[in-house]
Amino acid sequence: MTRITVPVEGNDKLARIVDRVNRDQELLALLNASNVMSIDRMGYNDHGPVHVKIVANIGLKMFRILMGHGLVPGMVKDHGMSGDDAEVVLFLACVLHDIGMAVHRRDHDLIGAFLALPILDRLLTGEYDEKEKTIIKSEVLHAITFHDSNPSPFTLEAGVFLIADALDMEKGRARIPFEKGKKDIHSVSAMAVDEVRIEKGRKKPVKITVVLNNSAGIFQIDNLLKPRVIASGIRDHVQVKVVIKGEKEERILDSYEL
Repeated sequence: MTRITVPVEGNDKLARIVDRVNRDQELLALLNASNVMSIDRMGYNDHGPVHVKIVANIGLKMFRILMGHGLVPGMVKDHGMSGDDAEVVLFLACVLHDIGMAVHRRDHDLIGAFLALPILDRLLTGEYDEKEKTIIKSEVLHAITFHDSNPSPFTLEAGVFLIADALDMEKGRARIPFEKGKKDIHSVSAMAVDEVRIEKGRKKPVKITVVLNNSAGIFQIDNLLKPRVIASGIRDHVQVKVVIKGEKEERILDSYEL
């Protein structure tokens, strides 16, 4: 079982929540079941523990850059809590957002919110009082419920998560369904993405660089990432750069038949 780890950077609350996540058997079982439904039954890409670990690491990196540029999370602005608490909200949204896939792809965001409630209650008990716990649960569920960007979320935490979820697009995530025979624009375009880099930018606070080995990967940018950035509420603070490496494009498919 993949252990879900993130750089806590002195956030003791986050460190304790991360430890609780890795010891919660119901959550871990749901993450594995999400992959059974996604990969084994539906031929989709990874929606399990590796995916949520990648999303959480990307999300926290983006979030800390934006906080350093003065953007204020909902937990601070609306509830008078701390940036550390906002990181807890973001981390939990990243970890819990796809557990509804254990049931089905359709409405998995709403199903996931329903499944997440008792898990959140368990993870937060002892770390927060009832009022704080209720606030955190509501903000995590806000992010989970709108993670397909319709409608747009209202907080910095949810907006960052929305983009981070789309940035787990490197070809390793698509390799299993591709090798099982799933040959469509989704799998082929995902196989064209070699690398995603998140760093501090010059033009805008966050610079996202997506390195492609084939121009088919533009589908991932235009159809999956672009709508998330537009809906996130932080589009003015995020720069996306796409690079197609090398003089010649790699061949992804040898042939294709309808």
